[in-house]
Amino acid sequence: MPSLEMSEILRELLRVSEKAADIARACRQQEALFQLLIEEKREGEKNKKFAVDFKTLADVLVQEVIKQNMENKFPGLGKKIFGEESNEFTNDLGEKIIMRLCPTEEETVDLLNKVLSGNKLASEALAKVVHQDVIFTDPALDSIEISIPQDILAIWVDPIDSTYQYIKGSADIKSNQGIFPSGLQCVTILIGVYDIQTGVPLMGVINQPFVSQDLGTLRWKGQCYWGLSYMGTNIHSLQSPLSARNSREARSPVTANPSSGAESPHPFSAVISTSEKEPIKAALTRVCGERIFRAAGAGYKSLCVVLGLVDIYIFSEDTTFKWDSCAAHAILRAMGGGMVDLKECLERHPQAGLDLPQLVYHVGNEGAAGVDQWANKGGLIAYRSRKQLEAFLSLLIQHLAPKDTHT
Repeated sequence: MPSLEMSEILRELLRVSEKAADIARACRQQEALFQLLIEEKREGEKNKKFAVDFKTLADVLVQEVIKQNMENKFPGLGKKIFGEESNEFTNDLGEKIIMRLCPTEEETVDLLNKVLSGNKLASEALAKVVHQDVIFTDPALDSIEISIPQDILAIWVDPIDSTYQYIKGSADIKSNQGIFPSGLQCVTILIGVYDIQTGVPLMGVINQPFVSQDLGTLRWKGQCYWGLSYMGTNIHSLQSPLSARNSREARSPVTANPSSGAESPHPFSAVISTSEKEPIKAALTRVCGERIFRAAGAGYKSLCVVLGLVDIYIFSEDTTFKWDSCAAHAILRAMGGGMVDLKECLERHPQAGLDLPQLVYHVGNEGAAGVDQWANKGGLIAYRSRKQLEAFLSLLIQHLAPKDTHT
C-alpha cells in the first residue's frame, strides 16, 4: 500500500470542504434551490410532490462530493470515508435512486432531475456547483513533510452539521462575546481523518460556510480551520507562522481571554448545549459563574474551543457521534488539547496518573445498532490544554458530588 504525503491529503480535504461549503451556500443563495429549502420548512403543509426532503439531498450531495473527490485523487480512500447519510433516495414515483457524482455535469443533472421529480431548474443549479472546480489551499501546508501509509487511514464526515440552523437560516443573530447561540454561523462541515488501528484522530478540517454576509449582495463568506497531529508533528491553521514546525512548546497557545485567570473566582469559561441537563448546569454555574455560553451545533461548539472563545465544551448526553467530534478532536490534539469521555473522567479522575479517556474513532459501541453504535455514549469534554482540563475537572467533581446522590 502506498504512503501518502499528509500535506497532499490535507490540501485535498481543504479543497473539498470548500467545494462542500459552496454547495451549502448555493442552496441558500440561489433562488431555484432556496425555494426547495423553503418547502422543507413548511411542516404540516408539505408539498406531496416533494418526496425527497431537500436538506437530506444537500447533506448527501456534500458527502458524495467529498467521497468522490478524495477517491479520484487517492484511489481506494473513497470506500473508507464514513458519515451519517445513506445515498439512497426514493422519489415520488416510488423509484429508488442511488445518489452519486457522475463523470459529467449533464449526467449529474439527469440523476438529480430523477431525485427531484423533474425540477430541471434546481437540478441544473445544483449540478453546476457540484462540478465547478475549486482552488483553495493554505501555504502553511507547504512546510509539512511527513508521509503516512494509506491503509491506516479512514475518514469521518459530517456533511452539514447543525442542519436545523441551516434550514432555519437566521442571518441576524447577535453573538455573545464572539459566540453565536444559533443562526447560520453555527453550521459547519466536518472532516476528520483517523488511524483505523488505534482510533486516534490525525487530521481535521472544519469549514464554517457562513461567517459574514455582504449586506449589499447578501452573499456569504466562510472560514476554514485545520490541524494535523502525527508522530510528533503538530501543526494547525491558528498557529502563528513564526512558531517552529515541530516545536512542542508552541502547541498550546495562551487563551486571549482577559477575564480568565487565577485571580478570578471563576477561572473557566464553557460552551454547552441548550439541552444540557440540570445537574451539570448547576455544577458549571459554580465553576464558571456567568461565563457559560449556549450554542447550537456540536461542530460549532467544538470550534469555539479551537478558536479560544471558551476553555471547555462539555456535553453530558449520548447524542453526539464520531462524525461530530473527529475533526475538532484532531485540531485540538495538534494544539495540545483533546476530547475525552465525560462519564469516564468523572468515574476515574480521583486516581491521578491515569491517562485521560480520549475519544476513539475506530470501534463502535458494543450491543448498539444503527447510528447508535457510533455515538459518543459517555458524553464529552473538549479542551485546549491538559493542565486546564485537570483543574476544571477537579472543580467540577467537587460541585457535582453532592448533587449526584439525589439524581
